[in-house]
Amino acid sequence: MNDFAPRIAYFPDSFHEINGVAHTSRHFEAFARRRNLPFLCVRAGEREESLHRDGNVWTLELPRGIFSFALEKDLRFDPAFPRHVPLIEETLARFSPDLIHITGPSEVGMLGAGLAHHLSLPLAASWHTNVHEYAARRAEWFLRLLPAGRAASTGQKIEDLTLTAAARFYSIAKLLFAPNRDLCRLLERATGRKCQLMPRGVDAALFHPSKRARRADDNEFVLGFVGRLSIEKNVAQLAAVQDELERMGITNFRFLIVGHGAEEQWLRERLHRAEFPGVLRGEALSAAYAGMDLFVFPSHTDTFGNVVLEALSSGVPAIVTPDGGPCTIVRDNETGRIVPDAHFAAAVAEILTDPAKHASLRQAARAYAETASWDAVFDGVYATYESLLPQAIPIALTA
Repeated sequence: MNDFAPRIAYFPDSFHEINGVAHTSRHFEAFARRRNLPFLCVRAGEREESLHRDGNVWTLELPRGIFSFALEKDLRFDPAFPRHVPLIEETLARFSPDLIHITGPSEVGMLGAGLAHHLSLPLAASWHTNVHEYAARRAEWFLRLLPAGRAASTGQKIEDLTLTAAARFYSIAKLLFAPNRDLCRLLERATGRKCQLMPRGVDAALFHPSKRARRADDNEFVLGFVGRLSIEKNVAQLAAVQDELERMGITNFRFLIVGHGAEEQWLRERLHRAEFPGVLRGEALSAAYAGMDLFVFPSHTDTFGNVVLEALSSGVPAIVTPDGGPCTIVRDNETGRIVPDAHFAAAVAEILTDPAKHASLRQAARAYAETASWDAVFDGVYATYESLLPQAIPIALTA
């Protein structure tokens, strides 16, 4: 029992979906269960309204309705979600939280922020998605219609305005969390609020090199990608890597592309050396990672890169760009490579043709991932909560 731990009401943007917010949120709830911490998770789901209690952990799952619309293939927004306010207020009254923590400006997050204000509770907010960069990337179809000079300035304006709007929302929180230090500094400048580092962990037992199950006669070099197949992930770069390797005369490779999204058909048409198993979970996903030889992740917009850490944990070195969170995970020439888009194919070729270097990278990747535990991440979050609860008894966490 943890008599001194704060009572946290957590309002995540997503929980059951396949994305970084949902992935982190599931691990956050699992951490609370392991530690038997007083934790309420208020989230959207497919089922009817349901409230469950398991020890100190409460879950309130609320359905999205007929007015909801798709933001992604598996992510929706329900403008009528406030219909659930009476039940949420009743549950909060019974749970009696010390603090509300939201993950972003979804309908769930906006309700959490509003209720924190209404109940005079401290509000914490974690930033998971670079919405300003996503907005600029998704406007590229429109920007291509403009003259070159105008397109660049308009794209920057879209990014700046989106960041300003997002920062205004996040500034209502007393404390912010972000997954990398550069983003923390950006948010502190944009919101005037203190921002604490909240990286990600990995299940090093699930994502393990021992899950590799390739045939003995399979000598092709497998280049892997896991994630949403969308424009902001820069997945078009995968086709460029294929074409450049072939121009170099390198043909003993294939792609394993795990995930789904709007760019899937485009990739299927252009990657003639690829397998598309769709979305994988659990042991199937861990086996897919372990069967890769190199993880190729060309995103410029990821705030952390959970999938990169899962690949490293599987003993798979990664190639990432110098932008965003993934470059804070990979150690250049030790657990992978950090290179611009134009050098991705060359970095692949360098590792593919040097078995000794590849073996060294694999070993170092696994060793690094073993130091990244989810418990350490959330222990840090709870220690930070204490700064928002100055009159609370010091937090005592037990394993």
